[in-house]
Amino acid sequence: MTSCALPTPWATFQLHAFIEHSTGKEHLALTLGEVNDGAPVLARVHSECLTGDALFSQRCDCGAQLEGALQKIAAEGRGTILYLRQEGRGIGLINKIRAYHIQDGGADTVEANQQLGFAADLRDYSICETMLEHLDITALRLMTNNPRKVAALQKIGINVVERIPLILNRNPFNTRYLDTKAAKLGHLLPVDGLERDIDENAM
Repeated sequence: MTSCALPTPWATFQLHAFIEHSTGKEHLALTLGEVNDGAPVLARVHSECLTGDALFSQRCDCGAQLEGALQKIAAEGRGTILYLRQEGRGIGLINKIRAYHIQDGGADTVEANQQLGFAADLRDYSICETMLEHLDITALRLMTNNPRKVAALQKIGINVVERIPLILNRNPFNTRYLDTKAAKLGHLLPVDGLERDIDENAM
């Protein structure tokens, strides 16, 4: 791991770089404040989305969620973002663009992945355990709308004590995408303007 200061519009974070030796992938963590004091840390585990994070795509809510998480952490003065290099829910950038092309023909995001021969979500969160151990973070207050992400982190031993909704940037270009995440992937999001029944026990 190597680290440096990273000034942003909201705060100056510490940026930490990690190499996942089994895959060669480079992952990042941003931290702000004292995160190693044993208290639960406001956090987001964010999978890379080049189109949303860097190119301002409105096809998804990823860029808005990343920016919103940075803002919330800065406002609190303490927190972390784990930025994982697993584009397109794990299928990679080129395949994500292929999936977008299929979606342009009428498929939803799950159907497009399946037509390409992939599962709906291939992300692997195992590197998070190593990253959090290096940062000496023992418990998370996780910003996510995805109970399956919480369950996946808990399964590898990460202590998620609270799920904090991060519902941002519904627009005409991503309405079907968000509704599909709710209906097929279990995300806790409004569907067709109606709030889903949210079971906080499922985290």
